[in-house]
Amino acid sequence: MKRQRNTEGVAVQEGSGNVYADLGYTDSEDMAVKAQLVTKIADIIRQRGLTQEGAARVLSLTQPKISKLLKGQFRGISERRLLRCLTRLGRDVEIIVKPAPRRRAGRLTVLFAANAR
Repeated sequence: MKRQRNTEGVAVQEGSGNVYADLGYTDSEDMAVKAQLVTKIADIIRQRGLTQEGAARVLSLTQPKISKLLKGQFRGISERRLLRCLTRLGRDVEIIVKPAPRRRAGRLTVLFAANAR
């Protein structure tokens, strides 16, 4: 967590921007990436008006797995599998590898195209 401040008598601690890091998860960066992917999958399922059963058929997952996924329970589901879900939902996924600035190690970032509805 970053800094602490006082707002109207209530102590508030500003987060780092990654809730998983703030909660102390050792794999916080991976969890944040998965959360972004799951959020996009859920958005597409909602936009299409798919039921959990319908989404399960499209994504080749079971309905209980879809239910857990939509509730944010995605431990045990790989990033690769989530990317496959996006392609099955009609999205192109591009992975770009480029040099990181010298001052820091590389990082994984998820960007969604502006027209990716």
